[in-house]
Amino acid sequence: MAEIRKKIWATYFEEVASGRKTFELRLADWECKPGDLLVLDEVDDETKRPTGRSVRKRVGFVGKTKDFSFWPEEEVKKYGYQVISLLPEDDLS
Repeated sequence: MAEIRKKIWATYFEEVASGRKTFELRLADWECKPGDLLVLDEVDDETKRPTGRSVRKRVGFVGKTKDFSFWPEEEVKKYGYQVISLLPEDDLS
């Protein structure tokens, strides 16, 4: 298991820290796998400087879009993708 540090905009940091955002969408230019520890360091949206806050999350499922071939390319170009966070049924946040 590896510990990986990445920056995250303040806009999204609060959502992750509160538990409302239970996914990360990232360019797949680095490796991570289930069990790794992802440390997200908050960066101010305007100044682009670190705020000093961070949140630590364990990596679960990792899906890379290059591995997905569910839809024809022309449909992906027309509609794009959407990323959906899955929460327990009784979670109304």
